[in-house]
Amino acid sequence: MKKIDKLILSTFLGPFLMTFLVVVFMLLNIQMIKYFDDIIGKDLGWSVLGTLLFYFAVFTTPTALPLGVLLSSLITFGNLGEHFEITAIKSLGISLLRSLLPIFCFVLALTVFAFYINNNLVPKAALEAYSLLYDIKQKKPALDMKEGSFISSIPDVSIKVDKKFPDGNTLKCVMIYD
Repeated sequence: MKKIDKLILSTFLGPFLMTFLVVVFMLLNIQMIKYFDDIIGKDLGWSVLGTLLFYFAVFTTPTALPLGVLLSSLITFGNLGEHFEITAIKSLGISLLRSLLPIFCFVLALTVFAFYINNNLVPKAALEAYSLLYDIKQKKPALDMKEGSFISSIPDVSIKVDKKFPDGNTLKCVMIYD
């Protein structure tokens, strides 16, 4: 590996790690906002929330990889152009395509890694995440019930609650319709 390849790859890896983590964080927030109502108020421990966030982070990793590569390559070549390093590379007689080669090789290795994650880890993480989310939803089902409205979360049954007490466990005037 030549010094120019090391330079380009080292200037690429820092922004790639940062942009990848930022994109995973943003996609994780978008994913968790969907299930915000199911999670809040259930007295969950930090370990349960941490495992749920980890499973959803694994679930969003294949989506975040292309965005991280795109943004970090733009940042890398923008910084190289700003410090006139691309001009120096071109003045040495090295073409722009040759200077893209180390990033291309890294992205090929990353593609193999992403294929492995998509093929093996994402289905397991999705199963674990959604089963954990289902268990969280079933922890305190009285919190899902709203006063004076029908709830049909149980198949073929509608439930109406007239009064729900603040403790989250006590319900008054419960009507169950089949």
